[in-house]
Amino acid sequence: MEPLTTDGISERIREIEQEVGHLSPMQKVLIGTDGSVTSLLEMATGHPVAITTLVQEVVAADSGMAAALAVEPGDEVNYRVVELKDSTTGEVLIYAVSCTPLQRLAPEFRQDLMRADIPIGRILRNHRIESRREITDARIIQAGTDLARTFNIHRSESMLSRRYRIIHREEPLIAIEEIFPCTAFVDEVRVLVDAPSRIHITLLDMNATSGRVDGGVGVALDEPGCILDARKSAGIEVYGGDEIARHRVLEAARAVVEGLGLPGGSEITLHAAARPHAGLGSGTQVALATAAALCRLYDRDVPVPDLARIVGRGGTSGIGTAAFEQGGFILDGGHRFGSPGGKRDFRPSAASRGIAPPPVLARHRFPADWRILLVTPDVEAGAHGGREVDIFRTHCPVPLDEVRELCHEVLMRMIPGLIEHDLDLFGSAVNRVQHLGFKRAEVALQHPVVPVLLEALVQAGAAGAGLSSFGPTIYAIGDTGMGGVARTAAEVLGDRGGSVTFTKARNCGAGVRAG
Repeated sequence: MEPLTTDGISERIREIEQEVGHLSPMQKVLIGTDGSVTSLLEMATGHPVAITTLVQEVVAADSGMAAALAVEPGDEVNYRVVELKDSTTGEVLIYAVSCTPLQRLAPEFRQDLMRADIPIGRILRNHRIESRREITDARIIQAGTDLARTFNIHRSESMLSRRYRIIHREEPLIAIEEIFPCTAFVDEVRVLVDAPSRIHITLLDMNATSGRVDGGVGVALDEPGCILDARKSAGIEVYGGDEIARHRVLEAARAVVEGLGLPGGSEITLHAAARPHAGLGSGTQVALATAAALCRLYDRDVPVPDLARIVGRGGTSGIGTAAFEQGGFILDGGHRFGSPGGKRDFRPSAASRGIAPPPVLARHRFPADWRILLVTPDVEAGAHGGREVDIFRTHCPVPLDEVRELCHEVLMRMIPGLIEHDLDLFGSAVNRVQHLGFKRAEVALQHPVVPVLLEALVQAGAAGAGLSSFGPTIYAIGDTGMGGVARTAAEVLGDRGGSVTFTKARNCGAGVRAG
């Protein structure tokens, strides 16, 4: 395992900055220092650093430990996981994992190491051990559940990780990984937004003879979510994500800066987002998260519906906008049709810029014990752009009798099933919706695997299964026995591939925090 040279460390920092944006001087120092991190933290905070040991045990070295420590697999290693905290505020500053081969420890050193309350740098100093540090890696990792709990952040947030070895007598004495959030140790305000995705169950009225059009029902999802952070800059720069997501962030940021007359731009880092054109509303969430971040940065208090209008979302379905604002199960009332200020034709949200989001008619908490399975086959992306516009023109208006039956299913079966916690009633309404109105057209236009999945998931035990928006993502809802439903989904996907993931409803809107 070769250590990084000074140039190598600088190159790693540049690579990290290409992924998450510019690092602060303190972040760069913490990644690249060959000195005591504990001392640096105490100087930066002005407070002593305290150690909280989470794990301390002797384990057999696995292949990774053996390679880092130049020992044999199976050799005894002291495995230690600690939190370095500000002793005054209690804030966790660094999460550190260390491995030490017991065969290289003097008895006194080993005794101090096992005491679990002394920083390693202090142990080395107390025992006058001559050593040097070799940095072996620096990279970005995702927080995950444990680190999210440690730092009180979202599990999809990006973390800075560095690995190094302490060398004594030309042998590795300790291998250490230190981890902290990308939003820590910054020298300017950063705003982080955590926005939900959503299931779009169906549009309601794509006939419009009532004088209204659109309308919809859907459910906010905890994951996959959109996580991004932003800080002020002269222009607009976007990091992270794929090309489609970065373009969406850039477009939304430009619209907000121009629409609100902001005095500056922003450097925005996208940490996570739902797959684009998969039926989960990633475009709306990315756009609204960007808008909310800029508003917080520049102290502008703008209602979410107004932000949606600025970034061109919510012109057909209001589910994504309402999910961002308040979460839960949502019913929206659509738009006026054919009258001043209303819509004059059938078109998707992306082609309905300037139209305000529809009113929310009902919002209810989605039962926490109802499990949601998402299945996204590896097939062509859901309809978007010009093709989506053409589909609206071709398949609308839908028959009025189907609109009436669809509204009856939602009003008299789906919503009562939700409120009364009647999963079978709710699920049967979802199943019937797949054969009515515009949803029937959406399902008919899918890859052949989609209707096969819809039927198979219900037969496997799901109370209900449906296509979210234009797909190709399918959702299945149930309580117990959903493990078998997931296995059935994987079997149907077969060699075609795709993702099968459990998620849960989110009964609150987007989170926005500044730090």
